[in-house]
Amino acid sequence: MTIQVQMPQMGESVVEGTITKWLVKEGDLVAEDQPLCEISTDKVDTEIPSPSSGRISRLIAREGDTVPIGGALAEIEEQGRAAPSPPKAETAQPRKPEVTPSEPPPRPEPQVMRMPLSSAAAALRAEPVPFPKEAGSPRRYSPVVLRMAQEHGIDLERITGTGIGGRVTKRDLQQYLDSLRGAPGAPKPAAPPASPGKPVEAPAPPPAAAYSPPVYQPREGDITEPFTRRRKLIAEHMVYSKTHSPHVGTLAEVDMTAVMKLREDRKRDFQQREGFALTVLPLIAAATVKALKEFPRMNASVVGDSLVIRREINLGIAMDTEEGLLVPVIKRAEGMSVVGIAREIENLRRKINERKITADDLAGGSFTLSNPGREGNLFGFAIINQPQVGILRMGEVRKRPVVIESAGGDAIAIKPMMYLALSYDHRVIDGVLGNRFLYRTARIIEEADFEL
Repeated sequence: MTIQVQMPQMGESVVEGTITKWLVKEGDLVAEDQPLCEISTDKVDTEIPSPSSGRISRLIAREGDTVPIGGALAEIEEQGRAAPSPPKAETAQPRKPEVTPSEPPPRPEPQVMRMPLSSAAAALRAEPVPFPKEAGSPRRYSPVVLRMAQEHGIDLERITGTGIGGRVTKRDLQQYLDSLRGAPGAPKPAAPPASPGKPVEAPAPPPAAAYSPPVYQPREGDITEPFTRRRKLIAEHMVYSKTHSPHVGTLAEVDMTAVMKLREDRKRDFQQREGFALTVLPLIAAATVKALKEFPRMNASVVGDSLVIRREINLGIAMDTEEGLLVPVIKRAEGMSVVGIAREIENLRRKINERKITADDLAGGSFTLSNPGREGNLFGFAIINQPQVGILRMGEVRKRPVVIESAGGDAIAIKPMMYLALSYDHRVIDGVLGNRFLYRTARIIEEADFEL
């Protein structure tokens, strides 16, 4: 029996994965759950396990191929269930069936021309067949294709896609660009069909040459580090967010006296009870969640020309790794206590350290909290994690002289202070709302009314 290995679903926003490395080859015997290949998505890198024991009969996808969710990767012949070989043809002349006058004669079976598997695969690779697009369904594009089209000013509706469901692939777009530039051997773009009484539109003129910065030539002693796939994806995400969301930043100064005292009073009991240290991060996270409940418009996502106010508060926590930034998500944080949030942060941190983080752990965030750490981190404005509309960035807690106002006159005191910076999407969040949300978050922190 032949089993097909497919690209699995790895998070609600993941639509495809790229084969980075095959760990097996055709003819290899594999055990159930044995890693077959390594894949990379815009969320996480992971391995695809074997769904059954058997022999690898065919590798369908090649290294470097980008395969949609549900797409075929390989075929496995289960052990002890080899496909039956076709029956041998009999040498004797087959007996013709008797046909009664009332029955119509049997229809001859159609002759099927069979092509060797390798030849068929080569033919499919050489001549991609466009998939029909379902009438009325919106076309979907990968982030890479969208970015290329925006950079070159290309209308993707003019391009015939050869991907699944008529999806325009990177290769389709590159061939279209080459044809506009008049590259030798490049296919010319097909003109749109003419409607009765309507002239055919002329093809779009080639895009104007974009500015290209000077390229630095490495010299002796320089160290060149090629971007990892994760670093490339982070770069693409950051550039997309900055070019699509008009970022506005606002800053609040937070008196951390009550929070630091609460942590100091409870940290010993917390360590003994939970098995890990109590930090300031879960306290700030709990205050953020409470403020999001009061200002639900900040807990939203931009979808096309609409703002979707999210019912659940899925708080992303930015965490640093050796390979780059990851933002695991605390799901349904609106129902958690400070202790529950602290436990989930610690659980996600351990999964990252043990390289067990999954795409589901990184998907579905509705608002993000960033804590770049200490050592000179006074304040800064983070880039919004799309399609969210806001992100909070914590600064270092540092003792500073502050003015204390009272009825008896002003005084100067030394207090632990922290800057809390909010970046928000000015397309959908106005300054009044952004400032009110930040002010309320700061007041909740200063009140430190948390149950531990």
